[in-house]
Amino acid sequence: MPLSLPLRPALLALALTTPFAAMAASPTPPAAGPSVQDISVIAGTCANCHGPNGQSTGGIPTLRGVGERHLLLRLQAFKAGTAADATVMTRLMKGYDDAQIQALAEWFSKETPQ
Repeated sequence: MPLSLPLRPALLALALTTPFAAMAASPTPPAAGPSVQDISVIAGTCANCHGPNGQSTGGIPTLRGVGERHLLLRLQAFKAGTAADATVMTRLMKGYDDAQIQALAEWFSKETPQ
């Protein structure tokens, strides 16, 4: 028995939207952190003050090779505005999300750049 004309568009719409509704209902995997290339570009902005690859040659602290946990806590304190000794770092860290801050701490903690 053939379907009536008004029912065909409704079935077509249901067939087309059902897979998308199922995809929208499924949990999305957590976003991956920045790639090595992305983090090296982000970390490149730190060179203005902290030297190439985070190896300072002046009065500003060297970042390269400092413990990841220490760097992470410092960067988070800068972002939160709780580091009493911060100068421009509080303003700078507000521009990074948590994944980027974590990636920066990890990247600079390595003895050599990746």
